[in-house]
Amino acid sequence: MADYFVHESSYIDEPCSIGEGTKIWHFSHIMKNSHIGNNCNIGQNVVISPDVTLGNNVKIQNNVSVYTGVTCEDDVFLGPSMVFTNVINPRSHINRKEEYMKTTVKKGASIGANATIVCGYDIGCYAFIGAGAVVTKDVPDYALMVGNPARQKGWVCQCGEKLPITYTPKTLLQESEKSDIQCAVCQSTYIVKESTI
Repeated sequence: MADYFVHESSYIDEPCSIGEGTKIWHFSHIMKNSHIGNNCNIGQNVVISPDVTLGNNVKIQNNVSVYTGVTCEDDVFLGPSMVFTNVINPRSHINRKEEYMKTTVKKGASIGANATIVCGYDIGCYAFIGAGAVVTKDVPDYALMVGNPARQKGWVCQCGEKLPITYTPKTLLQESEKSDIQCAVCQSTYIVKESTI
């Protein structure tokens, strides 16, 4: 008997691996060679394409397609109807399966409802992509991104709260025992560093 739950309306192709405690809800399709970690929650009408990797404790809300080329690390949240792409210049009459680009959503990142992640970029650890944002470049760790195209408007804590600091270009945020900035909710502390990019 499987140590994960799959609703009877969903399809699981073989081979694939699904971790302990994972739940796959109504009308979803898990395609071959995908790897899903422990304690994931995959909502209604979700497609996980071939060769996708999801870490542990990934939460995917309804109506999300996770395409080949996408990797989600542990503790990632994908909001309702958010969109990944995997080809920069798709055409119906041209097969570009050999051109799929890689997108990595790093540990703890959250992507809001109806956001679009253009392929080929990395979403940093604990970054927060606002609802409806369109990401067209790499996103730093802890960055708060909003708009179309998405622009950084601040920093967020690991707990998801906006941090009390004004964003300036050419800076990075790093968790630290030394306290330049402290989260008002969970009291985690961070320092701001100059970017080398």
